[in-house]
Amino acid sequence: MKRLAALVLLLLTLTLLASPGIAEAVPTPKPPATPTAPVVDGNPDGTVNIDVNGVKPSQSITILVALTLLSVAPALLLTMTSFTKVFVVLSITRNALGLSNVPPNQVIAGLALFISLFIMSPVLSGVNKDGVQPYLKGEKTQSVAFKDGSAPLRDFMLKQTRKDEIALFTKIADRPAPKNKNDVPMTTLIPAFVLSELRAAFIIGFVIYIPFLVIDMVVSAALMSLGMMMLPPVTIALPFKLLLFVLVNGWGLIITALVASYHG
Repeated sequence: MKRLAALVLLLLTLTLLASPGIAEAVPTPKPPATPTAPVVDGNPDGTVNIDVNGVKPSQSITILVALTLLSVAPALLLTMTSFTKVFVVLSITRNALGLSNVPPNQVIAGLALFISLFIMSPVLSGVNKDGVQPYLKGEKTQSVAFKDGSAPLRDFMLKQTRKDEIALFTKIADRPAPKNKNDVPMTTLIPAFVLSELRAAFIIGFVIYIPFLVIDMVVSAALMSLGMMMLPPVTIALPFKLLLFVLVNGWGLIITALVASYHG
């Protein structure tokens, strides 16, 4: 019986396999495709070259550079632009008028900032064109972009710096005298530029003080001749100073002189 059952099962299996529906349902395996060799653009031999210098900086590197510039921006603004000179001149003008807190320091600083941006706009455009944009596009390396971008700012500072200040800091640093302006290091140029700006600001402030000093002397002499010894001359002279300053358009004259001192 066991043999008969096994024979019947074998015949049934052969019958099912021979039927057309079952034969079509069973898929025929396809032969595997022939693998192709990887193709590398520009290098048929399969070698890979990585050009770091020509690759654009990543977003993280760009953010890091931007944060670094923002952290040192106040120092750069005070030592490498016209902000210090403009701020000092405006402060001296306020003191010459006899006004201690009018206009406040925030107003003077804001006005000095925008005047400095107006004066430095050609220099900043050159820095952006020669250094920042080529670096962001991956056309220049970091060192080359820094050198080319700092060239307009360096030329601006050299133009406004006196030779005496450069010689002073060169002597203090015990360095040999530079052969030309390209040999002056930034560590010598920056403090020399700041001293030159302070000197020019004090000269302008001295010229501004003269007419207000004359008014104070005239008012003091008039009060003494009238016997008014107890009346402070500043109280009487202040309205005349303000009137004179408004009539001659004092702020306009001072700002015009500051801008002309850089573009002259």
